[in-house]
Formats: sequence, structure tokens, C-alpha cells
Amino acid sequence: MTPGKTAVVIGAGLGGLAVAIRLQAAGVATTLLERRDLPGGRAYVYKDQGFTFDAGPTVITDPSAIEALFEAAGKPMRDYVELLPVAPFYRLCWEDGTFFDYGNDQAELERQIHAMEPADVEGYRRFLEYSKAVLAEGYIKLGAVPFLSFKDMLQAGPQLARLQAWRSVYGMVAKFVRNEKLRQAFSFHALLVGGNPFSTSSIYTLIHALERQWGVWFPRGGTGALVQGLAKLFEDLGGRLVLNADVTALDTEGDRIVAARTADGQRWPADVVASNADVVHTYGELLGQHPRGQREAERLKGKRFSNSLFVVHFGLKREQPQLQHHTVCFGARYQPLIKEIFNGPRLPDDFSLYLHTPCATDPSLAPPGCSSHYVLAPVPHLGNADTDWEIEEPRYRERILSYLEQRYMPGLRADLVTCRSFTPVDFRDQLNAHLGSAFSLEPVLTQSAWFRPHNRDQQVNNLYLVGAGTHPGAGVPGVIASAKATAGLMLEDLHA
Repeated sequence: MTPGKTAVVIGAGLGGLAVAIRLQAAGVATTLLERRDLPGGRAYVYKDQGFTFDAGPTVITDPSAIEALFEAAGKPMRDYVELLPVAPFYRLCWEDGTFFDYGNDQAELERQIHAMEPADVEGYRRFLEYSKAVLAEGYIKLGAVPFLSFKDMLQAGPQLARLQAWRSVYGMVAKFVRNEKLRQAFSFHALLVGGNPFSTSSIYTLIHALERQWGVWFPRGGTGALVQGLAKLFEDLGGRLVLNADVTALDTEGDRIVAARTADGQRWPADVVASNADVVHTYGELLGQHPRGQREAERLKGKRFSNSLFVVHFGLKREQPQLQHHTVCFGARYQPLIKEIFNGPRLPDDFSLYLHTPCATDPSLAPPGCSSHYVLAPVPHLGNADTDWEIEEPRYRERILSYLEQRYMPGLRADLVTCRSFTPVDFRDQLNAHLGSAFSLEPVLTQSAWFRPHNRDQQVNNLYLVGAGTHPGAGVPGVIASAKATAGLMLEDLHA
């Protein structure tokens, strides 16, 4: 216990909630300040005409990381959230009508692989073993360990070299399987954490083994129900969650933060501060009056940032029994399209899509006989493509809905009850995301581990980072692991 010690956490995304729970459970009086009217951050929820739409992450892997939060708090997870298994994990579809149901049944996977390329069955087995080795080293061993010095990086060096971390995800998959569709099937995961499969370190192939080990899950009531469960856990522990509290500045004395200030003029004193806000926003705006903030924001602006997303949430007056929970719709191009998504210089003419159909697992997310969905297209961030989204938004939405209607959802537009879009401009304006990036810094090797913004600032010694912009990176397991690393440092420092 750390009686009398106080913490402020900025931003109630999954990372902010997780670090706040760990601090409060350890006896640190913690206040969680959230600028929006609901917790969740990227995992915000929209409701309209009886439909519930998760705005952000919908693929929940490694439930043990979530369970660990409840264990740290001494509460049973079942009292707060119920996770439902998703099977298959994904249906992967191509424009020639081929589809691949990727799940956790080895024999069924091998049957489908054999139908596409008999020689790739053995290659897939070897890829799975490689992916398991990377999971053991890169996630289980190092995922929640903060990399605060270059020495930490050097110690991990031999394992990273042995696992050929300099190779790309796609490059590593291609070593094991030769069928192009299977190469896409086992490399697209990098896109789930804002990574380009052709430049992201092969360490991220661990996502495949992560899913095979723990499965893919969906909270009953949607990801928003997980957020609500975590928020309730935090408050049950005695934590204070303040909504509509827009932090605008961090007050400092020398190299220490003494308080957070909100737009309404309130000061929130604290011994330690963790920011779940965007890293460039944290340094450039919140810490902008301190020389460290200005310098670090400029340094970070020179880094490579992940792609953005164009998301359409829509509700239909009919069920869609032909769809699985998660559908990946590959377009005609793979590598050339991904190159344009990550480099620009304009919005590509074509797209690949992720289609979310949560009613396949939980029908309560739509009125009886109806279905709720979202579809997202990875797009360039605002620094890589000069797109006027005010003009492009209705046009791009119509193209995507037309594509889905033609190939996957007959009669979609006639069945449309409600529809809304979220563009890169919304990521920038509603989430303070630098350049409208959906996943913060791109997870290339030179921006991972020690090379990523650290969980504890090097100069302002009671400022800590949590979430996608720090180690280990984006994705639900990543931000929850970052919270474990960050909370560990904060509690160590408070005890010191």
C-alpha cells in the first residue's frame, strides 16, 4: 500500500483504465480524467435507434491479460464482463470468390491450406512453430517489461537476431508458404496494430500464435461493455472517474509535474501522472510550456506514424446470416495498395476492408431481426495524403457500401436504417491523434521497444506514458501490457 500518494491518469482508453485500476488496487488514490462524455477512447460506443456500434477495437485476444487486471484488484472478472468465443476467428475473402475460414482447428486449417496449395501444409506448421517462439520471446517475456535504457535493448538483441526480427512480417510468412493468398492470410495481422506487413518487424507474427493460444473473443454487449466493466471495477476500488474533463496543460516545478489542468480551470494535483493521450499531443500540448515537451514533440513529429482509418457504422433492418463475425475483404491489389496506404501521396482508388458483424455472436447489439455493422478501410494519414475529407467522406462511404452490397450484402442500401462515418479528421479532432493516425507510431523495428517513447519520461521523472504510443504498442493486448509495465514503474517510484 502507498497511503497518501496520489495519481492522475489522463484519458480513459483501455490503457488509461488498465493503469488506473492497477494504481488504485495498490492503494494509490487515482483520478482518471477523460475529455469525452464516455470512457473508452478509441473504444468509444455510439447508439442509435436501438443499434449499438463499437467505434474501435473489436478483436479481443489474450483474455488472460484482462483477467490479470481483475486479479490485481481482487475481483472476479465474471462479475463485470463476459467474453464470448468467436469462431471462426475471421473469414478471409478474395474477389475471385475464394474464402478461407481462419480459426483454431488445426485439422480444418490444414484441410483448407491443402485445397489451396498442398505443399504449404508443412510450411504452415513450421510458420506456426516460429510464431510460437516469437510469442514466447516478444510478448510473454518482454511485452510488459519497460525498455528504459539501450542496455535493455542489447540484452534482448540476441533473441531478436535469432528470430530474424529485421525481416518483415510478409517476408517471414513468405519463407514458409508460397501461395499468395495464404501469404496474405498470415501477414494481414500487422494491419490490426497499424503496421505495414511489408515493413513491420517479423516480431509481429506473434499475433498469429497469440490468437491460436488464447482464441479470439468478443465481450457480451460489445467492446463498450468491456470498457464499462473496467470503469466500474476502477470506481468499485474507490477510484475517481471524471468525464468531460479536457486536460489542457501539465503544471511543472523544475522537472516534476505538480498538477494537471483542465479546460474548465480546475487543477488536479498529483504525485505521479500517466498520460494515455496521444504521445505528440502529450508532449507538444500538455507539456508544451516545458522545454522537454517542446523538444520531444518535435523529435516525435519526425517519426513514421501508422495509417489512419475510414470507418462506416451502419444498421440494417435485416439479419445477415451469410456473414461471419469478422470478415476481411481483400481487394484486387495487396502490396501496391498497402504501399499507397502507408506512403500516399493520395487516397488509393481501391481498398481492402474489414467488416464487423457483431450480431453473429451477440444479437443484442441490434433490434430484433436487425443487424449492426461497421466496415473500415485503412487509408493514409493526413500527412501522407492531402485528402479533403469533407468532400471525400460521402463519396468514399458510397463506394464502400456499394462494394459490400455487390459482393457480400445484397440489398444493403435498401435495408439501411442508420449510417455514420469516422474519418482521419475525426481521429485528429476527437482523439487528438497526430496526423489522424489510428495507431500512433508505426511499429517498425526502429520504432519498437527502446526506440519507442518510453513508459517513463527520461527527464520529467514523474510523467509516464501508457497506450499505443509507448512500449509495446497498439492493439488491445499491447495497451494492456503497456499499463502493466507503466504501473509497475509508477509503484516502484512511489515506494522509493
